[in-house]
Amino acid sequence: MSILHLCSGSNFRVTFCVSISMSRVSKNNHHISNKWGGFTLGATIQSQTKGIWMWCVPHPIKSDHTLVLLDTEGLGDVEKGDDSNDNWIFSLAVLLSSILVYNSMGTIDNYALEKLHYVTELTELIKVKSVEGDVDESADYVRFFPTFVWAVRDFGLELKLDEKPITAYQYLENKIVQYNLTRDCLRKFFSPRWCFVFERPANSEKMKRMEELTDADLEPSFVKQSRDFCDHIFKEVKTKTMIGGLKVTGKSELLGNLTEMYVDMIRSGQVPCLDNAVVALAQIENSSAIEKAKAYYQQSMAKLVVFPTETQQQLSMIHASMERKAVAIFMNSSFKDEDQKYQKHTLISRRQNVYVAICEKNLQESQRACKHIIEHIFAPLKVQLRNGSYMTPGGYKHYCDDLKMMTSEYRSAGGKGVKAEEVLKEYLDGKESTGQAILSADQSLTEAELRAEGEDLYWNYTSSKCEWQTTFFATLPLLKIQGLCSVVHSFADSDSRFNTFSSRHYPLLAISELQVFQI
Repeated sequence: MSILHLCSGSNFRVTFCVSISMSRVSKNNHHISNKWGGFTLGATIQSQTKGIWMWCVPHPIKSDHTLVLLDTEGLGDVEKGDDSNDNWIFSLAVLLSSILVYNSMGTIDNYALEKLHYVTELTELIKVKSVEGDVDESADYVRFFPTFVWAVRDFGLELKLDEKPITAYQYLENKIVQYNLTRDCLRKFFSPRWCFVFERPANSEKMKRMEELTDADLEPSFVKQSRDFCDHIFKEVKTKTMIGGLKVTGKSELLGNLTEMYVDMIRSGQVPCLDNAVVALAQIENSSAIEKAKAYYQQSMAKLVVFPTETQQQLSMIHASMERKAVAIFMNSSFKDEDQKYQKHTLISRRQNVYVAICEKNLQESQRACKHIIEHIFAPLKVQLRNGSYMTPGGYKHYCDDLKMMTSEYRSAGGKGVKAEEVLKEYLDGKESTGQAILSADQSLTEAELRAEGEDLYWNYTSSKCEWQTTFFATLPLLKIQGLCSVVHSFADSDSRFNTFSSRHYPLLAISELQVFQI
């Protein structure tokens, strides 16, 4: 299967040309493949061909196609003992081929037709419909069976009918017009049909070393007939198409899956069914299409999404764009997803799981980035708190100013993502108790400072009161009662200590003035 897997993996459409023959009948595959190889006919009576030989070559005309050539072992070899192996080789050739080339020797006569009895058993070897009780009609077979080409080797007759020249195709049709089972099956199961005749390629001596000969060693008429045959194959061969219109390509190993499926059915004793094969292929192809679409979505999101995104909308827009492209990839690769079972239930659910994981990662990356930025920006605040710098009168205002400034700097920083405000709120909420402690300390320290300052001023005033009273009573006889107040105020205004004291401790000054008047 190694060559088969080499053909797999490409998006080229596949055209199968399968060459079969009775044992000891040579074929013409090297002219098609432009290389020697495969099964040799050999110069002895022993059959050389065993199994199926395969070539994958570029199509010489259709650049988007790969031509797959299958060369089967000879049918009817008495050494194999029974016909079951031949039957399955023939049915596998029919199932895989776009063009089935049957090689025979001499002429098309009753003997040659009887050798092709395998076509009479096709309805037992291959089923089209999977529903029990449904009868496979010949029209069902002909839609999916390959074009049939009869290649007559060593043809020594003239192509004439009733003394009139005819074509090789007319020669074949004339031979199968009369009714018998083989002829009837050829007409019912294979359409269109073609025929090519080939003269003997070389003399007997050269034929013993057939594999060594080049075109120059062969009869010119044979070389021309071979080229005409190849040209027809290249032009007429179609892409292998399954039920439902599935074009067989190398992509997603469809070619390998199809071949292995048929071989496994035959080995297990089952009758290959085209309907069942299509259902199984649809499952394989659609599962592969889902994985391809999912892989594209994951790779594209990994490439385009820079974590964390600034907003959820930014992530959603990238997701929507990649989702549309992923669905298009699935639609292009899927097959017979008529009820959208795979697209709706499998593709969407898997894509949703991936998107949920991406959103979760976006949140985690945002939280990590925000915490890192907070740790960097608010680091000076942490130092100030550790040093107790805010535990002073007026410290709460300084703390609030610093917190506000750093918060503004944090909001201006980029790369935070969708959890920017949430993480900031968590941080600020965690600092509320710290702020309350600073506020309480600030109020206590400010009150104590004011109390101490008031006491200092009061004692300064008391110590100077004696001097003031002495001066006042010395001048009292000279004053009139009505001028007392103006003198008192004039004297008080002349002393700056009274100005300061009265502005902060006016009740104390009022008491002092009362004491003066009482004196």
